[in-house]
Amino acid sequence: MVVALVLTAWHLLASFLWIAPAGPAREVVPGETLRNYMLPLYGQSWSVFAPAPVNGDHHLDVRAVVERDGAEEVTDWVRATDVELSLSRHNLFPPRAASLGLNVAAGHKRTYDQLNDDHEVVVDLNYFKDDWQPRLEENLKSYDGEDAVDAYLQAEETATAYATQVAYAVWGEDVIRVQFQTTRQNVIPFDDRNEPNAEEPPLQVVSTGWRGLIERDGQSREQFANYFCSAPEDVCT
Repeated sequence: MVVALVLTAWHLLASFLWIAPAGPAREVVPGETLRNYMLPLYGQSWSVFAPAPVNGDHHLDVRAVVERDGAEEVTDWVRATDVELSLSRHNLFPPRAASLGLNVAAGHKRTYDQLNDDHEVVVDLNYFKDDWQPRLEENLKSYDGEDAVDAYLQAEETATAYATQVAYAVWGEDVIRVQFQTTRQNVIPFDDRNEPNAEEPPLQVVSTGWRGLIERDGQSREQFANYFCSAPEDVCT
């Protein structure tokens, strides 16, 4: 009972500090402990409310190069976010992980938008051979905007690690490299909602080049595949 009370108190405190505006109160929890605890399972978002409600949909598409009979073959695109969302559709108890791909896509698109034109050219290039991550970082940082580059590199590493797990789940162990694409589709502006000829704003697409595979400590291909391939929208081979 004491352990349960302590854990409950910690969770309530962590949730309160995470939801509250950033300030000195967060320093009660040292280092990255609060962030590591809250994300990705307990992250809170109040953006459904005014003055800045959610006004667009994010998607994340993944494809891969796989080895088939000694030759390299490029797969079709898989919309990973749709696969995960099908786990929560018509589900009274949807898994928290069903929004994982959406969070990855939103984070990647948000940090990409802070880059300049030179950075975007670099991002669109292929990086998958030995030591490709240091080369990508070096080339991005050869232009101005180091803080924006640091934020983007963190988001891209997360997206690449996620795309790697999707690729293994869908196409098996013969994956050689991956490519992902994030998109955002804004809804019709509120002021134009009743216009008969109103059209959705143009689709915003972020394309990256091919990337090498990334697997982080503690990740399990088997567990991710069991979760991802259990979706009603079955794309696994």
